[in-house]
Amino acid sequence: MKPSKLPAGDPAGSTGSGEAAERVPVSRFTFHRPVSADDSVAREEPLEIQIGASPVAVVMRTPGHDEELALGFLLTESVVGAMGDVASVRHCSIVTRPEAEDNVLRVTLRPGVEFDMEALRRNLFTSSSCGICGKASIESAMRLAPPLDDESVFRADYFYGLPGRLREAQAIFSETGGLHAAGLFDAEGALLVAREDVGRHNAVDKVIGWALREGRLPLAGHVLLVLGRISFEIVQKALAARVPVVAAVSAPTSLAVELAVEIRMTLVGFLRGRGMNVYGLADRVGRGSSPEA
Repeated sequence: MKPSKLPAGDPAGSTGSGEAAERVPVSRFTFHRPVSADDSVAREEPLEIQIGASPVAVVMRTPGHDEELALGFLLTESVVGAMGDVASVRHCSIVTRPEAEDNVLRVTLRPGVEFDMEALRRNLFTSSSCGICGKASIESAMRLAPPLDDESVFRADYFYGLPGRLREAQAIFSETGGLHAAGLFDAEGALLVAREDVGRHNAVDKVIGWALREGRLPLAGHVLLVLGRISFEIVQKALAARVPVVAAVSAPTSLAVELAVEIRMTLVGFLRGRGMNVYGLADRVGRGSSPEA
């Protein structure tokens, strides 16, 4: 096994375009006439996450920040609770196919850290199927983490500039137009970390994995912003990291709102310009022009 490669750049930056994008041929039409050229597109490749030598999941992701993706995934699935539970995170150099060398990541847990492998696999299977109802999904999420006890309050104007700050950090989206993004902001509105990925859940896992590795959990007094919709899974991941507010430029789903109500989380949807909708615990957003926490 070899140490995993960390993309260069500061925490608020995205992966370098050499890893996250590639050039492909394209025919561009202007006035009904094609012109041959090349285009930059976001890379999408599978990543197999192993615990020890046992595969637990395969996710389709944009290469880069794979360690954070795995750490965030394992935290939100309640396999680990702190960075001290993890002995190492490394890409495997011994694989069945040469092209898979950078697409298999092995996590080794510290001695004494135990988890139920079969329960994890059942949970992942159930989460990806339609076999349970919304009420059961909420009950399952609340078994993994209790409701929030976070008294943070944010002024309304705190939120208006967040999407623009995250957009500025999306280097690969600017190049390809094909990636989701998630960003973590502190109580003063500073962007602490931004991550891009073809999967919106992966982008969130990368942000949470960064916070886990940096020793910043729990994330009381922080805001998670996604440049898409707020789904049940994103709210569930935010709950595991103890984030009190999830914001988005698009809408929340019905089940995301139901879960937010149960766990005392605030959802900010349709965050565009100087307008937004607040769902869940609305009292966490107040009037005014500066944040307070």
